[in-house]
Amino acid sequence: MLKIPKTIQEAIFSQAFEEDPNECCGLLSGVGETVSRHYRIRNQDQSPTTYLMEPKEQFDAFADMRDHQIDLLAIYHSHTHTPAYPSATDVRLAWYPECYYLIISLQDKKNPQMRVFRIIDGKVSEIEFQII
Repeated sequence: MLKIPKTIQEAIFSQAFEEDPNECCGLLSGVGETVSRHYRIRNQDQSPTTYLMEPKEQFDAFADMRDHQIDLLAIYHSHTHTPAYPSATDVRLAWYPECYYLIISLQDKKNPQMRVFRIIDGKVSEIEFQII
């Protein structure tokens, strides 16, 4: 079960609201199933319906993971007007089957939702997670 510190969950929600109406994106890393680092990555698309991580920021995040001997655990992004469920595009672009995919929905701005998935060979499975 993926374990996410409350402070990191709050930072992701904050980023999603700051970047609304565009999607936000980033990476989560750690050891085992416990997230210890959050990498806020600029959405190069600057779009309400798609995201593309800024390449240098993404490269720097992977270098930091390597330097700290931690693993990529999750890729996250927001959906600004749709539910927290992978879109057809999300499924098509899910190139890391070992990763979790975390989606934040701002469809109901007063009650944002976070859900976690595995996407393997086009199959979407919702995964339980724990806020610690």
